Amino acid sequence: MAAVTHVRAINYAAKMLGEDVALLEAIIANDDNLTYGNIVTVYLGPDDTISALTDDGLQELKDMIRAARVTTKTWHEFLEDFVDDAEIVARIKARSTR
Repeated sequence: MAAVTHVRAINYAAKMLGEDVALLEAIIANDDNLTYGNIVTVYLGPDDTISALTDDGLQELKDMIRAARVTTKTWHEFLEDFVDDAEIVARIKARSTR
């Protein structure tokens, strides 16, 4: 496996994927949702961190979301399974599945 030489912050990854930042944050809040090592914590200071994704993590998340959006039913099931915040789930469900 090649060494990770760069990562993408979640807000940038959301822009790249055209997704809601809060949705991506909710999905990666449980690090079991992606393969170990694909989510990286970046320390900005002693009490300040952000999450970031490796290239593989970004691709895995993209594939996961694309597969979930096959139908409205699978999208809603995905949201209920992977997002613990009911407010985020309701807001995202109100949008189109694309």
